[in-house]
Amino acid sequence: GRYIDESAHLVRIEQPFAIGRYEVTFQEYEQSGLAAPADQGWGRGRQPVINVSWKDAVAYAEWLSKQTGARYRLPTEAEWEYAARAGTTTSRYWGDDPDQGCAYANAADLDGKQLFVGWPAMNCRDGRVYAGPVGAYRSNDFGLYDMAGNVLEWTCTLYTKDSQTAPVSRCETPDPERQFVLRGGSWSDEPRNVRSAERHRKQPEFRDY
Repeated sequence: GRYIDESAHLVRIEQPFAIGRYEVTFQEYEQSGLAAPADQGWGRGRQPVINVSWKDAVAYAEWLSKQTGARYRLPTEAEWEYAARAGTTTSRYWGDDPDQGCAYANAADLDGKQLFVGWPAMNCRDGRVYAGPVGAYRSNDFGLYDMAGNVLEWTCTLYTKDSQTAPVSRCETPDPERQFVLRGGSWSDEPRNVRSAERHRKQPEFRDY
């Protein structure tokens, strides 16, 4: 399922880093005092925060840094993929078979296809159509949840067609001519788009559910 802007290559991450075990929830985001985004009627609390732009995500990380005295930021694209793969070289952190994905990832499956008839979907069911509470599926081998599916996750790396030229351990600033990379796929993504190497890209003002 590889796209032309993906390539297998070695990277060197110079500094150790930590990354959140779960996607940021509405409950966590709302503590920041930032404008509360719409939840599509799916609920708040432990639901992953949605309709958040790149700028919103950066603002939340900056607020969290001030609150805790630790430095929080978005991951680079390389850091995100290292964390998502958790030492695996398969297309997904559970293996190469997307049809085993319902235990690990909230993505397009047979339950969703009943509502969205034309979806290419995993040949399995998880009982859910839309975004679900964080941590509801199995983690990868690093103990990280929802690194595939549920909601897309912003990185601090600007998109380039050649993934080998993307900076590994350095965040980039917005450029009016370029887009930021998102990773991980979402609840509505077909199996091809729920892989450790798959790359989405959007402008920093973009918001979606």
